[in-house]
Amino acid sequence: MTLLVEEYRFGRIRVGGREYTRDIVFTPERVLNPAWWRREGHRLYWSDLERYVEEAKPRVVVVGTGHDGMMKVDMGVVEALKTRGVELVAAPTRDAAKLYNELAARGERVLAAFHLTC
Repeated sequence: MTLLVEEYRFGRIRVGGREYTRDIVFTPERVLNPAWWRREGHRLYWSDLERYVEEAKPRVVVVGTGHDGMMKVDMGVVEALKTRGVELVAAPTRDAAKLYNELAARGERVLAAFHLTC
């Protein structure tokens, strides 16, 4: 079964039939962290993402930057993914969820890291 985003609204997401109210990291195969916490709430650093990238070995990382796109991606994330040959797409979470679903439905190796508020 491929995990898809069934619904997203401010502060809530339903993935694979389950609703989550905390930031989340997942792949089409499984939820890696249902209560994802970053060292700085509205900035994504490589240290916040590294272990998930190493575990999932994605071709694409889709970052949901929040309802209003308030979470910023540090350049260290961009550089670390580029050196690994991994594509990065960062967009407001609603748009990121749509893209993730398209990629997952095509069978892509994709990692989603979604901020649910702001």
